[in-house]
Amino acid sequence: MSNYLNRKIDADLLAWSKAWNRKVLLLRGARQVGKTEAVRQLSKNFEHYLEINLDLQDEARSVFENAPSLDPQPIVEQLSLQYNVPIIAGKTLLFIDEIQASIRAISTLRYFYEKMPELHVVAAGSLLEFALEEIPSFGVGRITSMFMYPFSFEEFMLALGNKMQIEAYRKASPEKPLNDVIHNTIVNHLKRFLVVGGMPEAVVTYVTTKDLLQTQTVINSLIVSLKNDFAKYRKRVPLTRLNEVFESVARQAEGKFVYEKAAMQASNAQVKQALQMLVMAGLVIPVTHTAANGIPLGAEANSKFQRMFLLDTGILQQVLGLDMSQIFVTDDFKIVNRGAIAEIFVGLELLKSSNCYNPSSLYYWQRGKSEGDAQIDFLLQKSEKIIPIEVKAGTQGAMQSLRLFMKEKNIERGVRTSLENFGQLPGIAIYPMYAISNLI
Repeated sequence: MSNYLNRKIDADLLAWSKAWNRKVLLLRGARQVGKTEAVRQLSKNFEHYLEINLDLQDEARSVFENAPSLDPQPIVEQLSLQYNVPIIAGKTLLFIDEIQASIRAISTLRYFYEKMPELHVVAAGSLLEFALEEIPSFGVGRITSMFMYPFSFEEFMLALGNKMQIEAYRKASPEKPLNDVIHNTIVNHLKRFLVVGGMPEAVVTYVTTKDLLQTQTVINSLIVSLKNDFAKYRKRVPLTRLNEVFESVARQAEGKFVYEKAAMQASNAQVKQALQMLVMAGLVIPVTHTAANGIPLGAEANSKFQRMFLLDTGILQQVLGLDMSQIFVTDDFKIVNRGAIAEIFVGLELLKSSNCYNPSSLYYWQRGKSEGDAQIDFLLQKSEKIIPIEVKAGTQGAMQSLRLFMKEKNIERGVRTSLENFGQLPGIAIYPMYAISNLI
């Protein structure tokens, strides 16, 4: 990417770099979400910067692999000489990218905290979760993890230069709705974001060209690139199965993920294994059923009942081959929400708005048909309270599921979100989709 667009995580990275009790930082997230570019942006605050890629640079990887011990000091000295970059505590940022290519390099990280605590070290890797699985007790208490996702809607708006509109909907509330003209303007930006999605390369392309067709070409290239990565996941999971499951996640977004629908020639165990790979790679986000009788929500979670979302609405609509051109000339929610795009957007916004050091898990609630069908799209835990969130097709409707859940669980206030402006009904706060992160 030639043009860097500011990200929310920039402030978190800068705060980490200035902390007196700083640990080695592990930047985690799916491929192509902007981890490398964010670290390069951080590097502008340092006198010296050394970036090495252990997947591409064999000579850098060999420094770790051939070191006589895990002591980082001689490793750092060799890297400094090899790349002719001074590595000085407090003045140099050392970035080890694609660190999953060397288990030994990952194992070395914990010793930076003990032996070289003043040195700023960041590591990242797009398939890092697979490598960490092989080191169960890796770096406990010595390494900080920070999680990164594609652009949020707010970041997209900032990239377009719409800071005043962001401030307007941040200040608005169910008690103080926005002016309708401003609301409708932001809804139009939201529609574009649903089509563009939040992958940095797609956002940069749209912000630079304002050309949706060119942006969709970039998204298609990203999908090819992500699928090419499937070969690296695990040899025991065939490429065809990963492809089938990836595309089935897109098709099944509107309901509970059913293994039998995912791959015709595979057992449930094989589908589950492929799905777990995609979740670990950050390409698929699970939303887990919970009984929601109290907090934490995860205490009564049932992983046998999960919805599965792709990590990005732009990728989703391209995988499904949707023609989203009608989205710009209508407020028909059914067109806006083709392929459950609206629900996925809301879930992803909740995730992107959570603490980067401790990302939220997503939960939903559903009552079985025998008890009378009812579903709450998302449950948010805020302090000691559960907030049920229903993504609603229209501005009317009885919201039977929401009211039933609130009555059953003795909850005083629920949230409805759609394309409508801020507002309120008895016991229900109305938030426009674009401002759902206000809840966080």
